[in-house]
Order: sequence, then structure tokens, then C-alpha cells
Amino acid sequence: MTEPRPGRSILREPAFLRLWLGTTASGLATWAMPFMLGLAVLDRRIGPVTLGVVLAARTVGFLAAVPLGGVLADRHSRRAVLFWSGLAAAAASPLLAVGVGRSVALTAAAAAVVGAGQGACRPAFQALTAEIVEPERRQQANAATTLAVRVSTLVAPALTALLAAALSVPALLLGTAALWLVAALVPPRGHHMPDTGTASQRITTDLVDGMREVQRHPWFLAGLAALTAVIATGYSATGVALPLVSRDRYGTEAVLAAATTAYTVGALVGAVLISRWRPRNQGWAALAGLSLYGFVPLSLLFPVHPAVVVGAYALAGLGIELFNVPWFTATQREVDPRLLARVSSLDFLFSYGLAPVGLAVIAPAINAYGTPAVLATCAVVCFAAPTVSALIPTTRTFSGNSSRRARAPAAGSAR
Repeated sequence: MTEPRPGRSILREPAFLRLWLGTTASGLATWAMPFMLGLAVLDRRIGPVTLGVVLAARTVGFLAAVPLGGVLADRHSRRAVLFWSGLAAAAASPLLAVGVGRSVALTAAAAAVVGAGQGACRPAFQALTAEIVEPERRQQANAATTLAVRVSTLVAPALTALLAAALSVPALLLGTAALWLVAALVPPRGHHMPDTGTASQRITTDLVDGMREVQRHPWFLAGLAALTAVIATGYSATGVALPLVSRDRYGTEAVLAAATTAYTVGALVGAVLISRWRPRNQGWAALAGLSLYGFVPLSLLFPVHPAVVVGAYALAGLGIELFNVPWFTATQREVDPRLLARVSSLDFLFSYGLAPVGLAVIAPAINAYGTPAVLATCAVVCFAAPTVSALIPTTRTFSGNSSRRARAPAAGSAR
């Protein structure tokens, strides 16, 4: 690892720049794919039911591969896991392009493989960041990474729509293979020393080891519980309720478009802010940021001006990055480096992995109890979950003495 210059931008470090480019490429491919399939519905290549099947297959592949990718990234080189997961997604993308409009089975199978590639690379990216970036610069590195992800959510749909004027949907899907090749080939090698003693263990045994590591960090359990609650209720409920409110209360889809855009813009602002800000009580500050999502269901609950809804979404986007970046940084700092990838995989699995469950439950709940009751409940959960988590010992700073003992043996290697 080269010695960084004081004040030097993290993106000017060659190793991190390569990792950032790989992360950005995978983010663009990830966010562009659903939009491309949506264009296939508009072109009548596939129907809405097929779209649902294909996206569900991708989600299943993602959820199945996240824990497996975490274990493999701890057993082997994180760089190798990125290579093979990116290569798998790149190889499946042409099959996806061939299958769309011709074979639902082929399209769904290819989407599942792409989803598996996405899932396997997520914990490896997190762990590799800790390998190549010095501890004092990881918050800046994580902010730069999440900034790229948020820009991807804005750029990918717009760029896809622009390219769609000249290219067919299969050609666009084929183009994502190039992005996955970048994600596979560009990231640098790290310094991780795989634990060869676990090579003969079952995957489940390694995951249990990861869960034991999680239990040693009360702040992690508390933060993960709060994040899961907010995503499974607030994020999922508003995803269902916002289109309904935009149509029925305001009579236009413009509120839907403005609110979702405001969320991403708020997240961009949050990423820039947290790249420099170092709150003294970073855990409490992060949980306070997470609780800001509670204003979203509140804004949808009452007949307010559309600007209030848009502002609430911007505030939620700001808050989620004030949580995400310190959360990732603390995980990279506190967790045993030998177990970092599988702990990160459990993070993704329990937080974002439960979002589809929330979406599946919210719609029947709205039908049974009404939109106001569901939104009010979600607002209470979004405010209460981070508040309760803040009462757990060690959440104030996202750190603990036990984790420092775990870090000591590996201080000169993987981190």
C-alpha cells in the first residue's frame, strides 16, 4: 500500500480508484437492468407478469449469493471473488438479452445468475475497501463509494432511456456485460490472508462464526435491527403508498418522480457531508439520521403541499447516508478482519434482504387496514427503532472494547 499524501483525495489513490471504478460499474449495471426490462414491457417484448418473474428471480439469486459470497471472500482472496462474481454476471447478461421476449425460463435463469453475481460482490467490495484503505481514510472512501452508487441511480435510467432511442432492449442488456467485465477485471488485489483452517468447514459453519462475531458487538446488532425495521416498514410502505398518493391525492405522477429524485439528491448531499464530518458521537448521529425516514410516511399521511412530500424524501435520503457511511466504516474498523466479508453479508441479508418481505406484507395490510393506519404505524417504527437502538451500550460511538481485542492480531495485515 502506498503512503497517502496529507489532504490528497482518496480518488487519487490508484488502488482505491480501481476499486471505485469496479463498484461504480457494478452499480450502473445493477440499476440499469430493471429499467431496461421496463422498456421491454413498453415495447411489448414481455408482459408485466414476466417482468415480475424475472425481477423476482434476480432477487432470489441475490439473496442466495450474499451469504455465500461473504464466506468465500473470507476463505479466499476478495479480489478473486469479485472476479468470478463479475464474470458470472457478465456471462449471463448475453443470455438475458437472448431470452427476453423469447423464453421466460431462459430470461429468469439468466436474471438469477446476474443477481447472484450482484450479491456475491457486495460483501467482497466492503471487505476489500478495508484492505486497501488506511483506517483514518475509510469514511472518505465509503462516502466516495456511496456517492458513486447514488449517482448511478440517477444516471443509469437516464442514460438507458437516451441509448434506447438508438438501440434495442436486447442490445442494451448486452451492454451491461461490459460493465460487469469492468467490475470483474478492474479492482486491485488486497492484502487479505485467507484462513485456510476453515477451508474444509461447511458454509453454514462459517456463517455461524460470522453470527458469533456479530453477537460480540452490541452496537452492530442494535444498528442492524434499526436499519432492518426502517427498510422493512418505512421504505417498503412508502414504495407502495407513494404511487397511490401521487395519483389519488395530487392527480399527477409528477409528485412520484420528484420525490424519488429528491431522495437520491438528498443522499448525494448526505454522502458529501459525511465525507468530511466526524461527529463526536458518531453512532447516535448515524441513528438520528436513520430516524429521519419517519418523516416520509408522515408526509404521505396528511394532505400537505407536494413540496412537503418532496422535502421529506430529500431529508430521508440525507439521513440514510448519514447512517450508511459511518455504519460501513465502523464495521470495517471493529469487526475481526478474517470475518469481515461474512459479517457484511449478514448485514446486507438481514437489512436489504428483508425489503421484499416488507413489500409483500404492506400491500395486503393497506387493503385490510387502510393506507393511513399503515403509514402511521410505519412512521412510529421509523422513529422508535433507531431511538431504542441508541439506548443499547456501545451504540453511542459504534465501537466496543471487545472488538479492539479482536483487531489487534491483524493490525499489520488485512487492514
